[in-house]
Amino acid sequence: MNYFIVKSEPFKYSWEQFNKDGETFWDGVRNYQARNNLKAMKTGDLVLFYHSNEGKEVVGIAKVVKEFYQDPTTDDERWVVVDLAPVESFKTPVTLETIKADPLLQDIALVKQGRLSVMPLKAEEFDRLVELGQ
Repeated sequence: MNYFIVKSEPFKYSWEQFNKDGETFWDGVRNYQARNNLKAMKTGDLVLFYHSNEGKEVVGIAKVVKEFYQDPTTDDERWVVVDLAPVESFKTPVTLETIKADPLLQDIALVKQGRLSVMPLKAEEFDRLVELGQ
């Protein structure tokens, strides 16, 4: 199994809206590295949902329910989406400040490549973030 973080600005698409929708395709990725991370996602992989700009916190866990396919919001064949479904909300959102202060999380892409919208995580990093959110 693989693990990832996806980022969304809450005013554009929030965790609350994602839970109401029950499933969505993850679109709008226009960075090759982030796109390649979408392409690496497999059905059943777990994904942490991060509110960027406002809040700056991991708020829940989602899962990949459909692997990559052409982004329906563009005719440009370079861009893809995956379908995600919410799994569980964090009891305690994990702030970027908390993440940066945790010695086990110093090397995650959220700290090292903050502008990237789709990032892989190691299993132990995922587990640590879930632990902090419980």
